[in-house]
Amino acid sequence: MEFLPFWPVLLILILLFSGLFTVNQATIAVITRFGKYVGIQMPGLRFKIPLIDQIYKRVSIQNRSVELEFQAVTIDQANVYFKSMLLYAVQNADVETIKKVAFKFISDRDLMQALVRTIEGNIRAFVATKKQSEILGLRRDIVEFVKEHVDASLEDWGYHLLDLQINDITFDQAIIESMSKVVASNNLKAAAENEGQALLITKTKSAEAEGNAIKIAAEAERQAAQLRGQGVALFREEVARGMSQAASEMKQANLDTNVILFSMWVEAIKNFAEYGKGNVIFLDGGSDGMEKTMKQIMAMTQLEGKNL
Repeated sequence: MEFLPFWPVLLILILLFSGLFTVNQATIAVITRFGKYVGIQMPGLRFKIPLIDQIYKRVSIQNRSVELEFQAVTIDQANVYFKSMLLYAVQNADVETIKKVAFKFISDRDLMQALVRTIEGNIRAFVATKKQSEILGLRRDIVEFVKEHVDASLEDWGYHLLDLQINDITFDQAIIESMSKVVASNNLKAAAENEGQALLITKTKSAEAEGNAIKIAAEAERQAAQLRGQGVALFREEVARGMSQAASEMKQANLDTNVILFSMWVEAIKNFAEYGKGNVIFLDGGSDGMEKTMKQIMAMTQLEGKNL
C-alpha cells in the first residue's frame, strides 16, 4: 500500500525509457508515427515517443556485395556463362535518399531481386549484339555498358553502383574446344609463316653469298688470266731479246745464226721427252721435215723481231 502513490511515476519512467534507442554507426533509423514517415535518426542514443513512434527500418549506408551467376546468348547463338561480383551502396545520407531506400521496396529481398535482374538484363542485351569470339575481349566494355544503363535506375532507388567485376566468362564445352582448335591452328599458321620467312631469308642470303663468291672467283680468274698474259708477253719479250743478242754476237763472230734455231729445236725435243706425261707428239724426223720446221721457226722469229 505504501508503493501505490509511486506507480504512476514508475509507469512514466518506464514509458520514457522505452522511448530511448540506439542507432549503430553507418546506420540510419527511419521513424514513422502511426505508419507515416516523420523523420530519420542518425547514429547514437536517440529518443522516440513511446507507443506512438516506431522504427520502420534501419538503413545501412555501408557497401554491400552480391555474387551473380547467369547465362547470355550471343548474336551467333553461343551460350555465355558469367560469374560476377556486384558492389553497391546507399547513394548518400540525405533525407530524400534515405526515404527512397526505405520505401521503394517492401524488403531487401525485393531490392536485390530487382537489382540482379536489371544487371542481368543489361548484360544480356549487350551480349546479344556481339559474336562469341568478341566476348572475351569486351569485359571492360560490358562493365561500362552496365554502369551507364543501370546507374539511372539505382539512383531512383537511392543506391549507387560502385563496381561490377566480371570474374569469369565461359562457354559450352564444344565452343571451348573449337576455340582451342582455332587458336592452335592460328599458332601453327604463324609458325609456318615464320618458318617460311626464315627459310626465304636463308635461301636469299645463301644465293647472295654464292653470287658474291662467283663474282670474286670471276674477278680472281680475270686477274690471273691478265697476269698470265703479261707473263707470257714478258717471256716472249725476254726470249726475243735473248735471241737477238745471241744472233748479234754470232754475226760479229762470223757464225751461222741458224745454229740458234737448231739448238732451240733440240731443246724442245729434249723437253718433250723429259717432261711429257704420257702425251704423244708426232714429229717428222727426216731431213726435209727438219728443214721445213726450221723455216717455220725462222719465219716466226722474224715476225717477233718486227713486232718488237
